[in-house]
Amino acid sequence: MSWEAELADLDATGQAELVRRGEARPAELVEAAIARIEKVNPQLNAVILPLFDKARQMAASAELPDGPFRGVPFLLKDLDAFSAGDPYHAGSRFLRAADWKPDRDSYVVQKLRAAGFVILGKTNTPELGLNVTTEPLAYGPTRNPWDPTRSTGGSSGGSAAAVAAGMVPAAHASDGGGSIRIPASECGLVGLKPSRGRVSLGPEYGEFWNGLVVAHAVTHSVRDSAAILDAIAGPMPGDPYTAPPPARPFREEVGEPPGRLRIGILDHVPGGRTTLHPDCVAAVREAARLLDSLGHIVEESYPAAIAETEEFLPHFFTLIASWTAAALDELSARTGKPLDRGQFEPTTWAFAELGRACPASQYVAAVQSLERFTRRMASWWDQGFDLLLTSTLGEPPPRLGELRPPPDNPLGTDRALALIPFTAQFNITGQPAISLPLHWSAGGLPIGVQLVAAYGREDLLLRIAAQLEQARPWRGRRPPIHA
Repeated sequence: MSWEAELADLDATGQAELVRRGEARPAELVEAAIARIEKVNPQLNAVILPLFDKARQMAASAELPDGPFRGVPFLLKDLDAFSAGDPYHAGSRFLRAADWKPDRDSYVVQKLRAAGFVILGKTNTPELGLNVTTEPLAYGPTRNPWDPTRSTGGSSGGSAAAVAAGMVPAAHASDGGGSIRIPASECGLVGLKPSRGRVSLGPEYGEFWNGLVVAHAVTHSVRDSAAILDAIAGPMPGDPYTAPPPARPFREEVGEPPGRLRIGILDHVPGGRTTLHPDCVAAVREAARLLDSLGHIVEESYPAAIAETEEFLPHFFTLIASWTAAALDELSARTGKPLDRGQFEPTTWAFAELGRACPASQYVAAVQSLERFTRRMASWWDQGFDLLLTSTLGEPPPRLGELRPPPDNPLGTDRALALIPFTAQFNITGQPAISLPLHWSAGGLPIGVQLVAAYGREDLLLRIAAQLEQARPWRGRRPPIHA
């Protein structure tokens, strides 16, 4: 069929259109995606739990929902979402040994299925999402299709590698400190972190990491990011809070003129804790010039609170450590197995020990401090700014192994924090932020730029992202390892 050779370059919306026009059947899309996975996954180690037989059955079934993405192949990150009857390992040797399988779908998986996506398998992730690179001991490293010696980022690194290499057009991702945006930047993709409460984490959780974690996807195109958000957004029974509903479907924001926006630019790390790599500075400066050429007002301005690294980081880690301790207890309860230190990575165990030693009063104080930080950050947008422009990361994709903590310092936070000077702040504030693949280094490595809007304003991010995508298209770039 004439479209087979082109499928690896079509986004999810394009593949869905083939099905709607009768030019392809869901089973054909699924078989082609399985072939692509089998071709390139051995080089990348992105898909760790294939579910091909179930996918074939669903694609051929009359019960396949007639949603907007009917028949489109998709992958689930093996973290933050359950799929009924499928292994759930979360990058952990403990769960892998227990062979634990949930008995129901998470709400986000229910909605993905209702949209018509066919789930082909699950992707690699660092253990419990606690690292900014996808190199779990349980499954080994995922390699970057732009350079297999490089990291794909974390914790959605497996999903990002699979999409960048053309295995599937889009894949599930989640973000608690940058875990959608980091892999999107390192793999040359679109990565939108929605507002807190936009996508339900139920029925398992009302919130995770005290509201830092949110789910969505990594995609090639802005229109896919918008349409997938339409499919999975919205409150579900029992959610403790929800983001304000959009004025219209997010897909309708794509191509809508954003108007003349006031955009602050930040091209350095305030406070001097670390220094941005020259490629990241160049990415921000080029994006600023492009925005200026499109008629926007670009100013050297940013929230003063973003420089408060030493103030917010200890409280940020208090939340993560406390939730990690609770997560390990939950894994033991779900599997019926006692916790075994030898089956967890040193970083995970160190976080859990910190969490167990944290008194309740310290946890509450951390939450209150981060709430005050959020108010200080939000005041900058309240002064008339629409967007903040930064680099997504502090450097190009690191080499594999560079971010593995040394034995004498299992937390290894300084090296990781140098990579992510601008991501975790917006998990704390709950604001939507998007990484766009607008720059490549001289060595051919993708460098993402980040745009951040006020809480609840994904519509504005999608408008500006679509404008930038049209002005500086990135879809023509293919990594050296590609299906």
